Amino acid sequence: MLANKFIEEFSEEFSKSVKELDENAVKAILSYSWPGNVRELENKIKLAIIMSDKRKISVTDLEIDPDHQDDPQLDLKTIREENDKKAIIKALSLSNGNISEMSRLLGISRPTLYGLAKQYNINIEK
Repeated sequence: MLANKFIEEFSEEFSKSVKELDENAVKAILSYSWPGNVRELENKIKLAIIMSDKRKISVTDLEIDPDHQDDPQLDLKTIREENDKKAIIKALSLSNGNISEMSRLLGISRPTLYGLAKQYNINIEK
């Protein structure tokens, strides 16, 4: 959902005709570990749109490092952090940025949500 939001936003900003991700790009996004969080996704989409002259973004356009794909992590701290990040990003998408709704979805208080968002460098403010 975030990728689609970024595609729409940057296509308009740069007057491009990019409308969507191709099937392989979707698979790559879902399997990539996103060590740079939402900001990395945003930057990958932005660059792909700037450089592309097609209607669909491909895996090649995204320039995703294959070394970070399907990288199994056994460190519990890393696993917990990655799952926290994914949950916050999903709640952000589902709530359209409504902080109270995000807190409710995640089952945490607003101050806890703000703390986690700051810790993981996730911008939850519109």
